[in-house]
Amino acid sequence: MTLMPGPVKRRYDATGRRQAAARTRAAILDAARELFTERGYAATSMTAIADRAGVALDTVYAAAGRKPDLARLLIETAISGTDQAIPAEQRDYVRAIQAAPDAGAKIAIYAAAITAIAPRLALVLAIIRQAPDEPELAQLWHQIAERRAANMRLFVADLASARPLRLDADEAADIVWATNATELYELLVGQRGWTPRRYQRFLTDTWHRLLLAD
Repeated sequence: MTLMPGPVKRRYDATGRRQAAARTRAAILDAARELFTERGYAATSMTAIADRAGVALDTVYAAAGRKPDLARLLIETAISGTDQAIPAEQRDYVRAIQAAPDAGAKIAIYAAAITAIAPRLALVLAIIRQAPDEPELAQLWHQIAERRAANMRLFVADLASARPLRLDADEAADIVWATNATELYELLVGQRGWTPRRYQRFLTDTWHRLLLAD
């Protein structure tokens, strides 16, 4: 007696579902960014974000969380340049810095990365400034600033492994933390009319002069 083969089980492919979820998440982030900019953070309701994104309110909460979570996501995605938060150690420019053969190359890569990130982050920073009385936003920005400080210590340690520093490592990390702040980009590019290229050269030259021993 010949046994008939059983039905072939098809492997479930979740690619389409993941892509649809990513599109929904991107639409929600775009809607939040637009409305926070137009109306201000405090005056923007989650319902308005859902309506602008064309999704149900429950979908907004499921995909992005509460309104402070949305603000965090806007910061994280402005830094990563994608629709996802990417840990520092997994970002392409961080890996390129770590792989660079000398301190000068590391500085050049980082200056280029900061110049690309700054205009995206400036928009989000403007949103946060609109809500000075929102304690969750103030706490969020403090957390981001402290995380940046920790990352600067890692960057400086990487520089020091390639070339001696001119000054103490903690002081060097503080200098990078201050000079890579979005506020400086806004002052020089936004208010003084510098081009991004000029700003990038400024960062590169400043870090060379202040951080690296002769």
